[in-house]
Amino acid sequence: MKRHSKWLGWPFLVFLLVTCAQVGPQTATPAKHHPSGDAAAQELNRLLNDAQDAVNNQDFETAARDYQDYLAKKPDDASVHYNLGYVYTNLERPDDAQAEYEKAIELEPSDPKIEPAYRNLGTMLLSKDPGAAIDPLEHATELQPEDAQAKWLLGVALQRSGKVAPAMEQFEAARKLDPKDVEISVSFADALLESRRYADAEAAYRATLALNPQGAPLEQAHLGLANCLVAQKKLDEAAAEFGTYLSLAPNDTAVRIERASALVDLGKDDDALAELDKAASAGPENLRALKLRSEIYWHEKRYDDAVPVLQKAADLAPRDPDILDRLGRVYLEKKDYPDALHWFIAAYKLSPSANDLLSQVVGAEYLNKNYAETLAGLDTLAKREELPVASWYLRATCYDKLGQLPQALAAYQQFLQLNKDENSDMYFVSTSRVRTLTRELKEKQR
Repeated sequence: MKRHSKWLGWPFLVFLLVTCAQVGPQTATPAKHHPSGDAAAQELNRLLNDAQDAVNNQDFETAARDYQDYLAKKPDDASVHYNLGYVYTNLERPDDAQAEYEKAIELEPSDPKIEPAYRNLGTMLLSKDPGAAIDPLEHATELQPEDAQAKWLLGVALQRSGKVAPAMEQFEAARKLDPKDVEISVSFADALLESRRYADAEAAYRATLALNPQGAPLEQAHLGLANCLVAQKKLDEAAAEFGTYLSLAPNDTAVRIERASALVDLGKDDDALAELDKAASAGPENLRALKLRSEIYWHEKRYDDAVPVLQKAADLAPRDPDILDRLGRVYLEKKDYPDALHWFIAAYKLSPSANDLLSQVVGAEYLNKNYAETLAGLDTLAKREELPVASWYLRATCYDKLGQLPQALAAYQQFLQLNKDENSDMYFVSTSRVRTLTRELKEKQR
């Protein structure tokens, strides 16, 4: 359930362009005015001033035209290429913005004043190609080594590219530069969680919550903390944290199901069922929810309620042997042996190497009075694993029911030889049948 900083998107990008690296809402660096001694220079200055005024008034269409006209006359001005990229960003023209940022970088790749072009280019690429965002964001951190936000953005790009260890280094460096930044703090905790350093992640999420975050970072910190606690088997605390998160994000049905799972593990079936019911109010239940619901009904021996739930699950995942096995077990409890056998066989066909499923088939065949099939199943199982002593009793009764008396006698005798419990019903039945069968077989021989 772990989530990354999903609030990074176009609105965040525009905010970033306005606030980062001491860049105002108009330009990356003050536009270069040209000596006004000739008409051409005056025209360039006019275009820059008009573009600046248009940006101030958020008239980005006009600003774009003015910057385009300027660059048609002076195409090698890196700062104006950056400014046009910024305008395209506000116009939600990402491809055009990217081209302008790249042009600004090409013209002045090492100028610290062009750092916002690297940063904004990297930020744009984060959502569509985080791997491609790494290079421009690395350049941004090189040009602004004391900027916590630049390091954080690089960390996000690395983490989204699956490079968690170097991402954590960037987040940690950013935290040292700005220990009170909530987004940096929660990203560092996310990376620890992804690295399965659960105790460290728990401490980092608690440190984030101590910063009193608001909005999405607050939700993410509670959710991340809950996931850390689940991983550490601290289920009571995890259920509470999931509850806090859901009070902030009540429509997150996936997390409701996760909380229900923790509650089931805690034995709080009624509370778990209440969470599943809330999740179900938003739409049809998914496979995980149906499995949890069937587990609760099983615990409560509500077998009639469990059947339709498991059938819905089987419709969603017809090749999941666990669901079919559960259906077999429910029908077994209902003493509906033909249906139990049907589902056990279906599960076993999907996973023919599973000895536990074959054991279920054998048991259902026996209860369904299919004694020859029971014996065949026992023979197959015996080739795969050492069977318990009781299997000899089961084998003996099958032979007995089929009228194969010598084989029945031998199996009863083998059971009695291996059996250590002389107080069980199987012991008394076997002892009695050995006496009876011995007498009957002697009488047949006369």
